[in-house]
Amino acid sequence: MMAKAAAQIVPASKKVLFPMRIVVFICLCVASLYGQQDTSAETQTNQQKARTLVDQMVQALGGKAYLTAEDYYAEGRSGSFHDESLVGSTLFYRFWKWPDKDRIEITKQRDIVQLYVGDQAYEITYKGIRPLDPQKDERLRQAIIRRHYTLENVLRNWLKEPGILLLDEGPSISEGHMAEKLTIINSKDESVTILVDPETHLPLEKRFSTRDPRYRERDEEALIYGDWKVFQGINTPRMTVTKRNGETISQQIILNITYNIHPADVLFDPTVAKINPVKEK
Repeated sequence: MMAKAAAQIVPASKKVLFPMRIVVFICLCVASLYGQQDTSAETQTNQQKARTLVDQMVQALGGKAYLTAEDYYAEGRSGSFHDESLVGSTLFYRFWKWPDKDRIEITKQRDIVQLYVGDQAYEITYKGIRPLDPQKDERLRQAIIRRHYTLENVLRNWLKEPGILLLDEGPSISEGHMAEKLTIINSKDESVTILVDPETHLPLEKRFSTRDPRYRERDEEALIYGDWKVFQGINTPRMTVTKRNGETISQQIILNITYNIHPADVLFDPTVAKINPVKEK
């Protein structure tokens, strides 16, 4: 009788333990599922905060007027730096046309022209026009890279791309000013970080990094914005400072700017463009 009882007890214990394993497994699965849902919810909330920061910044910049500006003409002064000291300064006259055309005339006589059309660059002087090779000129290579990371390109083009990722990175500091840190990552895994003034919602600073093809090291560039003023409904920084790996390399001051002047296409045509078109009129 005792043997029969023992035979009955052993199967009974197995029947109790087996369902318990299932219960534990189910509990672990449920906990994991809830953990994933919490992470997903946090990610969604973070992206919503980042999107709000972007929308506020675009509105502060001028909203529709900013996003639909077709071109501008600006006059100002540009300075170059070495070891944090100003080593040169010149007047500039700039014609910019969305999305990828830029004509910068320098010197008081406007007799040297830097022309950018897409990723192609040219120089125009009294000798004529010649194409420039960014592979042979490091400053030119950097200038062309900057064109891809302009605030206009990020806010007009990147945000329309599928798979765009927005990250709210919380409070930060830009040049001693409190800021909200925002990072935008496009479908090519390129990123731009923008530090936004929490009161005006205007950008204080824009950062991006690229890899130097020669030394394979990452270089970080920062553009500092200041002295904002509204022109034709568009908030414009009248002073910008460019830093590379923490060192100031250039500064631009805008003295006057006019939007939507619709400059002639010939100004950006490398086959016929000339120096000082204003003087020739």
